[in-house]
Amino acid sequence: MTDAPSMLDRSPLHDRHVALGAKMADFGGWEMPIEYAASGGGVVKEHTAVRTAVGVFDVSHLGTATVRGPGAAGFVNSCLTADLGKIGPGRAQYTMCCDDNGGVVDDLITYLIGPEDILLVPNAANNAEVVSRLTSAAPDDVEVANIHHDRAVIAVQGPRSAAVLDAAGLPSGHDYMSFVRADGVIVCRTGYTGEHGYELVVPSADAHAIWDRLIAASPAPTPCGLGARDTLRTEMGYPLHGHELSLEITPVQARAGWAVGWAKPAFWGRAALSEERAAKPRRRLRGLRSDARGIPRPGMAAYVGDEAVGVITSGTFSPTLRCGIGLALIDRGTVVDGDTVDVDIRGRRGAMVVTKPPFVPDHTRSPVVPPARIP
Repeated sequence: MTDAPSMLDRSPLHDRHVALGAKMADFGGWEMPIEYAASGGGVVKEHTAVRTAVGVFDVSHLGTATVRGPGAAGFVNSCLTADLGKIGPGRAQYTMCCDDNGGVVDDLITYLIGPEDILLVPNAANNAEVVSRLTSAAPDDVEVANIHHDRAVIAVQGPRSAAVLDAAGLPSGHDYMSFVRADGVIVCRTGYTGEHGYELVVPSADAHAIWDRLIAASPAPTPCGLGARDTLRTEMGYPLHGHELSLEITPVQARAGWAVGWAKPAFWGRAALSEERAAKPRRRLRGLRSDARGIPRPGMAAYVGDEAVGVITSGTFSPTLRCGIGLALIDRGTVVDGDTVDVDIRGRRGAMVVTKPPFVPDHTRSPVVPPARIP
């Protein structure tokens, strides 16, 4: 394990990761496990466990905030992009907090507990900014509270995830993007891996007990770090704030317009985003796949001939496909799916095929797989 500076925030489960020999690093201001190198196999082993069986992640760096009071749901709906009117209590929704120019302050999950009670799960580095913006805009009778350090978030992901929750005495039979509360724990059928999975929002004081129950379950989940989480989400083409979404990259450019309630009368950035959508964006997010040895990395340029047409936003080696994959912002009108671009990999051009993500099958909405079908 490598020590990180003491000024970094730490998960309530930090000691559990140290005991498991995790390699720790700064992620969004939090000292989090990147991989469990001591167990052997590292990121590839952890990635494969999620695709074929089950893995467990500590993602307590993710923020948590509450919005409560009369009309809380209506207030949130007037601020964030997705239309809360399309879901009911007990459902969760992917959404974005944008600025007036349409740039993305953060992408987050909204839990609709009731019309007067909302739970938000933003990204680590942006939690305080989202809370600040909502607090400034909230009416007097709506309270916005930052509870980042009061909650831990644990993800159980993979085709055997339901069996792990069952063994740990937690609910698992609900639909995708719905949640159930049990003994103070919110169990939501969400995840960031492309597999059947769950995310648990747990009071920090109970984090040790819940983690230990999950780790002791049969089937035994593989502890996974944020390195595997990144390769898993890249295979799915899922955006990461600061890479595919930012104050300079709008939902329209990132092909995330499906998370915008265009028919809503108001949300932050509506005018700018509607104008960009009508005019068509100057660049769009696309997937790239290498059939050679090249691995794209963020910041690398993409070319058609001698013309630079885009930039890599995320890139990695795909443990599933055994090749390089990436996401890139490409100038509109320069390529279509199936075309080839050249990526400048440390001064050497590598050919990559323009591909629409996901790069591997999406199992997020898959029903529980019977044990007999699981390797």
